[in-house]
Amino acid sequence: MRASLSVTLALAAGGFALPAPAQERIVVAGSALCEIAAALDATDRLVGRDTTCTYPESMADLPDMGYLRALSAEGLLSLNPDLILADVDAGPPETMDLVAATDVPVVRVEADFTEAGVLARIDAVAQALGVDGGPLAAQVGAEFEALAEARGGSEPVRAMFILSAAGGRVLASGEGTAASGMLALAGAENAITGFDGYRQLTDEAITAAAPDAIVMMDRAGDHALDDAAIIAHPALSLTPAAQDGRIVRMDGVYLLGFGPRTPAAARDLMTALQE
Repeated sequence: MRASLSVTLALAAGGFALPAPAQERIVVAGSALCEIAAALDATDRLVGRDTTCTYPESMADLPDMGYLRALSAEGLLSLNPDLILADVDAGPPETMDLVAATDVPVVRVEADFTEAGVLARIDAVAQALGVDGGPLAAQVGAEFEALAEARGGSEPVRAMFILSAAGGRVLASGEGTAASGMLALAGAENAITGFDGYRQLTDEAITAAAPDAIVMMDRAGDHALDDAAIIAHPALSLTPAAQDGRIVRMDGVYLLGFGPRTPAAARDLMTALQE
């Protein structure tokens, strides 16, 4: 049995290098990692993915190992992979510890919700797959440059990102999240500050934030919040966003994935906020 390999790749480009791999059976956990692998023409080497891997559509043909944060060691290993490529948030920790104790190499890729973070992710996945990520990084970098130019002429907008509104309780993004990072890339200011991560807001906090726009994932079920529910909400209804009907919904993986499509997603969000 060869020594196990469990590595978290550094975000700095060139900060880590793996030997040229012979891995041809790769399980991927993490939507951005799936998108990057596909953009690097490595789809034919993938044998399994987690539920968040929905793009490109061909990913649906791969066996589904379960939700990113609720994976099982049995599920990950059932396809006899010779590499597991996983987002740093993949879990639970007990599962990843069990997998790391086997002889299957595990590469964990960190996330940083910035332009540099996306480019570093591309570099990290390319290194793990043993392919040249330079052309893809150059393409995405050029798209970020075009985005920055467009962003310079946009009107400043204070936006609130709502992750969930189950039972009328608003769970919104503070700082340090993918949502906050995407708002910044789209030229918007996060109207919710003072804490990291996601937090349930009081009605007083919502009205005090007074966002110009509300951004949400396009979703159904208990966590969704349609326009009628926003207008009926005692605090959201008082915000400039609700009164002006400035409400934006986008596909969650596209909006928050922070993979190769991020410049396009940020441009789409910027356009929607300006409209």
